[in-house]
Amino acid sequence: MKTKVFMFALLCALAACSSFNDNDTTPPIITDEGVAACPSDCQVFKRGNVIPFQYVFTDDVELGNFNIEVHNNFDHHTHTTSAVECKADTIKTPMQPWVYNSDFDIPHGLKTYTAILNIDIPTDADAGDYHFMIRVTDKAGWQEIRSVAIRVE
Repeated sequence: MKTKVFMFALLCALAACSSFNDNDTTPPIITDEGVAACPSDCQVFKRGNVIPFQYVFTDDVELGNFNIEVHNNFDHHTHTTSAVECKADTIKTPMQPWVYNSDFDIPHGLKTYTAILNIDIPTDADAGDYHFMIRVTDKAGWQEIRSVAIRVE
């Protein structure tokens, strides 16, 4: 009897917690197709200005959300999502680096979404090399990442 109760409880728990779509086994795509993508590798931005973010996200079933993260690359680490190599500043110790991390919802039911927003660059942020990370996740939980190397002056 205990085994039947355990199996029933396990089945109920799996059914209640599962939002995974078995038919969705493909991660979403981050593309610049059809838009003037921004930022792009090696692009330079000024402190106190904005980065006019624009990319297109697509998925074969349904998109979920996206995340933008900015962090310094003063130590010359890499995320290897781009074949483009930008001229790097000298290695330095961060004093007041810019750190940005925000999540954004994508309206329900969409397979394609053009993300457009302005991201403020703090006036007091350290100048130098930064990584602009774009992450998009579909409803099934698959994720795609793009790292863009930018410079803040």
